[in-house]
Amino acid sequence: MRIDVLTLFPEMFESPLNASILKRAQDRNLVQVVCTNIRDFATDSYRKVDDKPYGGGPGMVLMPGPVFDCFGHVQTLAPEPGRTLMLTPQGRPFDQVLAAELSQAPRLILLAGRYEGFDERIRIGLKAEPVSIGDYVLSGGELAAMVIMDAVVRLLPGALGDDMSSSEESFSDGLLEYPQYTRPEVFRDMKVPDILLSGDHAKIAQWRKQQALERTRKWRPDLLDL
Repeated sequence: MRIDVLTLFPEMFESPLNASILKRAQDRNLVQVVCTNIRDFATDSYRKVDDKPYGGGPGMVLMPGPVFDCFGHVQTLAPEPGRTLMLTPQGRPFDQVLAAELSQAPRLILLAGRYEGFDERIRIGLKAEPVSIGDYVLSGGELAAMVIMDAVVRLLPGALGDDMSSSEESFSDGLLEYPQYTRPEVFRDMKVPDILLSGDHAKIAQWRKQQALERTRKWRPDLLDL
């Protein structure tokens, strides 16, 4: 898989891409991540990429020119056209279903905005899919792009040490994950449930399913209404 990120702050990605699963996935040639600076495609000496919104209002809006030119350049860097996502609070909610869907794509192109957002012609002209990681506002799309990269890349075969890990996590089956325990058996008077020490795998699976249901009912009842 190849992931291209169009951003005004490519330096923000240096640390996440050089640690943990994202780094291992790159080292194993499972994914290639390339960040391209939109400001490099500004046409004036001030490298201006934003302007005041038509109709008035606060803040600045990303101009279409530099983004279109940046996108055109990025498209030439690989043969696949790529699935283009625009990171914005107005988009489709990002969830595990969408993460799994995106993990099947050979290439993703992520547009990370700033200021008051994108000129609407960017979404229309680039046929970008608006995607949101939650009902809140961030300073820019970079953190959202990192979240999507992490969630998608960890689903690639070979990215995790145990490929079963991703299939048993929260939301993989529509529920929150069951409680996990490890050594020691007793810690500060808190004991590992006896069922997990029984060796009865059928009963353990049943207990885990029940715990997942109870957690979901308590903390995310909306998932059970779907």
